[in-house]
Amino acid sequence: MALIPAWVNGVLQPIEKLEVHQLGLRHKAVSVFVMAGDRVLLQRRAPGKYHTPGLWANTCCTHPEWNEDPLTCAIRRLDEELGITGLIPEFRDRVEYRADVGGGLTEHEVVDIFSAFATTDLTLRPNPDEVSQTAWVGLGDLVGQVEQQPERFTPWLRIYLAEHRASIFTGLTKD
Repeated sequence: MALIPAWVNGVLQPIEKLEVHQLGLRHKAVSVFVMAGDRVLLQRRAPGKYHTPGLWANTCCTHPEWNEDPLTCAIRRLDEELGITGLIPEFRDRVEYRADVGGGLTEHEVVDIFSAFATTDLTLRPNPDEVSQTAWVGLGDLVGQVEQQPERFTPWLRIYLAEHRASIFTGLTKD
């Protein structure tokens, strides 16, 4: 597994990803929301993912490699997870959260959140090791679905919508 940037005793260090989650260490992450009008491109995590398999998440989310710039990471993972190329994400916010993701694993992330704009006919080539399904969902509909059936969605998507929706989506949609 990859080495990702995590803080240990206040010092940023490259730590193996699984160990970071087992210990619940604070670490860097990147999340991207691809938008088409008021619709958000969601992905359903592949069944083989080591945490939160089969749950719906934002367009893509990951951890930057050691010394990788967040924007470079966002562009790389759009391609690796969904086969999306040619989009230039824009920085929206940096948020921090801590969430139990099951199996004794904890996400304690400092996340650079990006948005990118596309059309719903965007060519997608989902990597089956990462993504089992995609869907375009209106932001208002997504908020309602998460409120009604939170267990279908990743903890971080629930947190983003409940606590950071304004900073992520203001100016991007009518919602």
